[in-house]
Amino acid sequence: MTKLFEAFANVFKIPDLRRRVLFTLAMLAVYRLGGHIPTPGVNLNRWEEFFSRNQGSIFGFFDLFAGGNIRRLTIFALGIMPYISSSIIIQLLGAVVPYFQKLSKEGEEGRKKINQLTRYGTVLVAALQGWGVSVRLTSLQLEGQPIVPMELQGIGFTLATVIFLTSGTIFLMWLGEQITERGIGNGISLIIFIGIIARFPHSIVDQFRVSQNIIIGLLMLTAMVAIVAGVVLVTQGTRRIPVQYAKRVVGRKVYGGVTQYIPLRVNTAGVMPIIFAQSIMFIPQTILTFFPESDVMQTLSGYFSYTSITYSFIYGLLIVFFTYFYTAIAFNPKDVAENMQKQGGFIPGIRPGKHTADFIDNILTKITLPGSIFLAIIAILPTFVSRLGVTPSFSQFFGGTSLLIMVGVALDTLQQLESHLLMRHYDGFMKSGKLKGRTR
Repeated sequence: MTKLFEAFANVFKIPDLRRRVLFTLAMLAVYRLGGHIPTPGVNLNRWEEFFSRNQGSIFGFFDLFAGGNIRRLTIFALGIMPYISSSIIIQLLGAVVPYFQKLSKEGEEGRKKINQLTRYGTVLVAALQGWGVSVRLTSLQLEGQPIVPMELQGIGFTLATVIFLTSGTIFLMWLGEQITERGIGNGISLIIFIGIIARFPHSIVDQFRVSQNIIIGLLMLTAMVAIVAGVVLVTQGTRRIPVQYAKRVVGRKVYGGVTQYIPLRVNTAGVMPIIFAQSIMFIPQTILTFFPESDVMQTLSGYFSYTSITYSFIYGLLIVFFTYFYTAIAFNPKDVAENMQKQGGFIPGIRPGKHTADFIDNILTKITLPGSIFLAIIAILPTFVSRLGVTPSFSQFFGGTSLLIMVGVALDTLQQLESHLLMRHYDGFMKSGKLKGRTR
C-alpha cells in the first residue's frame, strides 16, 4: 500500500505527467459543470417525474452513458452516445466496405480520414437524435399536462433543441479528443466513466436508507470487491501464442531469430456485446409502454421485465452471440497470418498461411466461449442482486455495463500512468503486478 501511495506521489513529481493529469481533471470538471445547464423550453419537474416512472425503458439505458444528463435534460443529454454510434457504424463498414478496408490499412493517414468521417457521422447522428428528442418531448404528457408547454411547441422549439443537443455532443467529442491528446487516458471513455462513477455515492446513500444495516452493507461491499477482482482477471486474461521469426542477414546486421507472442484476449470484444444486447432488449420494453391499457401487451411486458427469468435467459444468449460476432469483426486471424508470413514469422509446428489462420481462429473460438459466458453472468448479475433487497441504482455496480466500463477505463488509465512513470525510471503502481505497459 505504501508503494501505491508513493507511485501516486511520483505522478506529481514529473512536470509533463503532472500537467497531463491536472489538464484531464480540469476538462472533466468542465464536463460536470456543463451537466447542470438545462435544455430550454421544458418543464423539468414534469420531465423528472416522467423519467422516474419510465427509467426501466431505453431512457435509462441512454442515461447510463449520458452521466445522468437525460434525467436532468441538460445540453449534454445525448452524451457521447452519437460518437459511439458513429464509431460502431464506421467500424462495421470497415469489415464489409472496400473503401473503409483500404483506409484502415493506410496507417496514420487512413486513421485520420476515419476519425474525420467519424466526426461527420457524429454530427449527423446527434442532429437526428436531437430532432427525435424534440418530437418525443412535445408528444409527452404527465397526468394530462404536457412536458413542453403548448405555447412553446413548434418549429422554434424543435430547432433550438436540435442545436443545443447537437452542440453539446460536439463539445463533448472535442473535450474527449483534447483529453486523449493533451491529458492522460482515453478522453471519450473517461467522460463515460465519470458519468457512471458520479452516481456511486448517491447509490450507497440510497441503499443505506433502505437496509440501514452496516453489517449487510459491508458484506455487499466485500462481494462487490470480489466481483471487480474477477472482472479484472478476465479483462486482463490472455492466451499467448508463440511466434518464431527466422534469422535474416541485412548488410552486417542480423534480424529475427527471436520468439515473440500473439496475445489473444479472453474478452476481445470488451463491453460491446452487452451494449448491443441491452439495446435490443430495451426495444420490446419501450414498444410495450405505448400500450398501457392492453392486457396482452402488459402480459408480454412481464416476460421482458428485469426480474423475469425469460429476460435473463434471452439477454444472456444475445451476449454470447454478440461476443462471437464482435470478436470476428475486431480480430481477423487471416490478416494476422498474412502479416506474420510477410515478416518471416511462423508458429512452431504449424504451416504458414491458411493453416496458421485456422489454428489462431480455433484457439480464439475456444477462449471466447468462457469469456462470453462470463460476460453473460456479469450482465445478468444486477437482476439477481436486486432480488436480495439491493436498490436498482446500487445493483448496477455489481455487474453489467457500468462495472465493465469502469474496470476497463480504470485499467487503461493506470496502464498509461504506469508507462509514463517507468519511462522516467520511477516505480509503477504495482511493482510485482502484470499491468500491461510495464517493461521491467
